[in-house]
Amino acid sequence: MSSNSKSVLDESTIVVVGDTAWIAAYTAQLDAQFDATVQSVSTAAAAQQILQKTAVDCIVFDYSLPETTGIELVRRIRDTTTMLPLIMGTADGSEAIASEAIEVGVTDYIAVADSPGETVTDALRRTEQALRNAQRSTTQRERARQFDATFHDTRSATWVLDPDGTLTRVNQAARDMIDVDADAVVGDPFWTLPWWPSDTQTSDDIRRLIETAKRGGFGHAVVTQEALNSERMLELSVQPVTDERGDLVSIIVESVDITDRVDLERELRRSEELHRVTLNNMTDTVLMTEEGGEYTYVCPNVHFIFGYTADEIRELGTIEDLLGEDLFDREELAETGVLKNIETTATDKAGREHTLLVNVREVSIQDGTLLYSCRDITKRKQREQALATLQETARDFLYAETHREIAQHVVDDTPDALGLDASAIYLFDADDNHLQPAAHSQALRDAHGPLPAVHADGSDLTSHSFVENEALFFEDVHEADRLTNPATDIRSAAYIPLGNHGVYLAGSTDVGAFDDVTRELADLLAATAEAALDRVNRESQLREQDRELQRQNDKLTTLNRINETIREIDQALVEAETREEIDHTVCEHLTADGRFQFAWIGTLDDTGKAVTPQAWAGTGQGYLDTLSFNVPVETVEPAGRTATTGEVTHVSNVAADLHAASWRKDAISRDFLSVLSVPLVYNDLSYGVLTVYAETPDAFDETIQTVVSELGETIAAAISATERKQALLTTSMTRIEYEVSDASFVLTQLAAAADCTLTYEGGVQQTATGNYVFVTVDDAPLDVVVDATDGLTVVEDVQRIRGGETGGVLRLRLSDPFIATELAEHGAVLRSATATAAGTTLVVDLPASIEVRHVTQFLADRSGDIDLASKQTREQASEHGFYASVLDWLTDRQLEVLETAYYSGFFESPRKADGKAVADSLEISPQAFYQHIRTTQRKLFAELIDDHTPIVAQHAD
Repeated sequence: MSSNSKSVLDESTIVVVGDTAWIAAYTAQLDAQFDATVQSVSTAAAAQQILQKTAVDCIVFDYSLPETTGIELVRRIRDTTTMLPLIMGTADGSEAIASEAIEVGVTDYIAVADSPGETVTDALRRTEQALRNAQRSTTQRERARQFDATFHDTRSATWVLDPDGTLTRVNQAARDMIDVDADAVVGDPFWTLPWWPSDTQTSDDIRRLIETAKRGGFGHAVVTQEALNSERMLELSVQPVTDERGDLVSIIVESVDITDRVDLERELRRSEELHRVTLNNMTDTVLMTEEGGEYTYVCPNVHFIFGYTADEIRELGTIEDLLGEDLFDREELAETGVLKNIETTATDKAGREHTLLVNVREVSIQDGTLLYSCRDITKRKQREQALATLQETARDFLYAETHREIAQHVVDDTPDALGLDASAIYLFDADDNHLQPAAHSQALRDAHGPLPAVHADGSDLTSHSFVENEALFFEDVHEADRLTNPATDIRSAAYIPLGNHGVYLAGSTDVGAFDDVTRELADLLAATAEAALDRVNRESQLREQDRELQRQNDKLTTLNRINETIREIDQALVEAETREEIDHTVCEHLTADGRFQFAWIGTLDDTGKAVTPQAWAGTGQGYLDTLSFNVPVETVEPAGRTATTGEVTHVSNVAADLHAASWRKDAISRDFLSVLSVPLVYNDLSYGVLTVYAETPDAFDETIQTVVSELGETIAAAISATERKQALLTTSMTRIEYEVSDASFVLTQLAAAADCTLTYEGGVQQTATGNYVFVTVDDAPLDVVVDATDGLTVVEDVQRIRGGETGGVLRLRLSDPFIATELAEHGAVLRSATATAAGTTLVVDLPASIEVRHVTQFLADRSGDIDLASKQTREQASEHGFYASVLDWLTDRQLEVLETAYYSGFFESPRKADGKAVADSLEISPQAFYQHIRTTQRKLFAELIDDHTPIVAQHAD
């Protein structure tokens, strides 16, 4: 910049458009002389892009522009702004161009001379002038906007007056103040307008205010304005408005509604008396002294804190005698002017100590220089102390592990927390529905006597508070309806429920011991105790859950081991060939790897009074040698009891009743602390007992008992299967004849109903549709027997196979399995059954490996009263293997056809029934019947001929 003085160009952003010589010279001179921000472009489009992105103060351009003219550039810019200075120059100027430029809105027009220097100087001057004019216009518009904003402010009324004081303009706020059309009074003197009352005094005050403004001064006046619905107090202020020469051009009058302020001042004046009364009755005490501490003022309410009258306070001496010496540092007060919240103690007239907060202030009121304001914070200090005690109590609660421990903490801390010596905690016992005193103070016992348990029926104060979940506070508990001990010395009392846990009792021998603070602290102490009791419950539940989880884990581990053992035993049972192998295998697996301490299997002897060990494994085998496993049941070892009763025997803790039976001593000496004995029963036949011993009490829970009981059934089934297998391989057998007098036996029922004799000699079928039995009828027509089945629910269907007028063969379909099938499950074969109305005779073949008493027991359990008529031992051909192989070859249908044909007399000579009759009874075609018969015969002959050594005939020489 060429000079030190600032120009409007130095702070402007100017866009120069064009490529002509004068434009280039103008740009160079502008950069050299001023600090303006100059952006040079050659096209109108580039200039418009700058306008869209940057704030521009002026644009200088040549008329001739690439692809357009300066006139067109002006049109485009004026579409968006009318205030931006636009200066256009041209060397080819004419009046037409100048006229058109002015018409479209150019700010200035430069006719470019031949001399570039003269043109540039002129362009710079015109640019500066255009910028100044633009700034002036902007300032004027801003002022106009400010005036309009002020004028249209709805919060104050504004009037604009001519210099002579007549109204020219009024804003809406002023219009709303009157119910007269304001335009109708424009031109009238301001002091005569309808806004003002018609009294002379107001008119004169407003007129003087306007005269002050005419002289160029500012003025204020307070007037009363009659509003539409109320009276307002307005403060008017006038302001003269002058032009550049200082001549008055208008007067602005503004009003401020000071009605509220005036009302407040009036209210303050009226409240001075109230303040004096308040000072006399407020609980804070105000004192003033001179420098030596002599009182210059004692407020009348001094007795609220100190108990003295104002005169008695003065008689006590100086302020130090009341509040103590060295209450504050005088130099510090001189520096700060006021000292706040000085804590001290003072004793009242009754000798009670009070904690005070004292503020000291330097004043100059009459003869007083020091003002003391005293506030009694004794209750607050007590509360702080109580809260500190409660905080300690809460910390103690964190370490308490039982309800009684928490109850004792509450009782111990009640004196410090509440200032009461008598207290107790009742805890609810859900088992007997009573509130039991868990802790109490000696002071309560001395004043009230022994604390009995309280029935939770709501009849007395303690149970009523608990049942209704209601806190009860009594100024004098002797006035309470539910007081059950009229002799108590307790007067003030509080009963606060502790949720579902019980009740907190606090009291005093004084009447009215519970103020608001004490009640609040009692509630807080009770709530804290309740929360602590809840925590103990939760932690107890969590510990129990942890213990239960551990028990379940241990149980699961044990069960997994048991299941693993059972799987091993099941596999071993499948592979076992003999009863002895089964017994030993079970015992060894149960005691392997320390699963159980000892296990053995025994069977009941023929007398049914003692158990004989058959196999055993584990530690402590000598145990079996020291005991006899027999009755009486009450004192017998578990194995003997199970063998006798047929029920599971479980002893969870052998040591629990050590002297009840002698076997317990022997068991404990071998670390047998729990015992489980289960029967080995399959299809109602007992195969002995399995007894297992563990080295820990309660080793056999319900799950293990169930698993081992099921194992007993599996062992019995395996033993039964083994015996049946042995029965098929033996040639020695026992034939037994039984007399059954049970009238409910199916054949006996039917024989009695038809008054005939029925014989079973083989032929029983079990299919998906039912249980089928072939019986021979003697001494009665078949029709009579068929009709008799209608009254028997056990016979579901009957079919004639063959017969005449006095006998024949029937096939019965029974609802229950036939006894032959059940005997077969135990390895026994029912050879025949002959039934009459008097009873039934059964002939049963038993292999040598099956004990007779087992079958006898089975029949007795099933049929009740039976007699063993005969028993003989016989040798038989090894036909069971052949019979079993035939059954393996035949299908169920083929066997049914074969048996039906046989019992129909098809194979007899002469035949008693032809193929068509048998086919009809089977509800099949004759062709199907013959096909089944031929297939069956072929299989039988193949088994007989192919699998047996042929017999060679012997011829004589």
